[in-house]
Amino acid sequence: MNNWNFQELHETPSQTGGPYVHIGLLPKQANIEVFENNFNNQLVQEKTLGERIRLEGQVFDGLGLPLRDVLIEIWQADANGVYPSAADIQGKAVDPNFFGWGRTGADFETGFWSFNTIKPGAVPGRKGTTQAPHIALIIFARGINIGLNTRVYFEDEAEANAQDPVLKGIEWAPRRQTLIAKREERDGEVVYRFDIRIQGEDETVFLDI
Repeated sequence: MNNWNFQELHETPSQTGGPYVHIGLLPKQANIEVFENNFNNQLVQEKTLGERIRLEGQVFDGLGLPLRDVLIEIWQADANGVYPSAADIQGKAVDPNFFGWGRTGADFETGFWSFNTIKPGAVPGRKGTTQAPHIALIIFARGINIGLNTRVYFEDEAEANAQDPVLKGIEWAPRRQTLIAKREERDGEVVYRFDIRIQGEDETVFLDI
């Protein structure tokens, strides 16, 4: 039997996600072919149900400068409020033509990122509550030793947002606005703009998940 002295064991040092996040997690963007099937920002197919939207934005550092070597992942329910996962036990039919998960990197020149997806339906919350339509989002970037989790809500869902348990849990009401995507229509396309600020006066609310 090994005589371990656990008092001598120390925590492994943490490491940040830099300096080349995209090479490890999204190599195709750096023109490096590694994966047979590359991850991308397309969550929809021709037969996907629901309102097609484009979610886009930039990630800004504490000085207000856009990050370019940053990776974004999103996870969401379909238009009927069902996640394409065996963990969803609502018993409702899932859209077989919707992926629910996507990954993309910011553009190296502009720092813009985007996803082509659909507007999700409302989903059940804890203790009988209902969560407003939202998209879960996580950021990986240089200088960050863990992913930063947040949510994207929609400004044209004001009534549902007012009842959402997560938004209501943010005590200082003005900060809830950092989780609200702004809607516009551009060349017949519905676009939601969602900028993320890592630090500063308008720092995005991040969630401890």
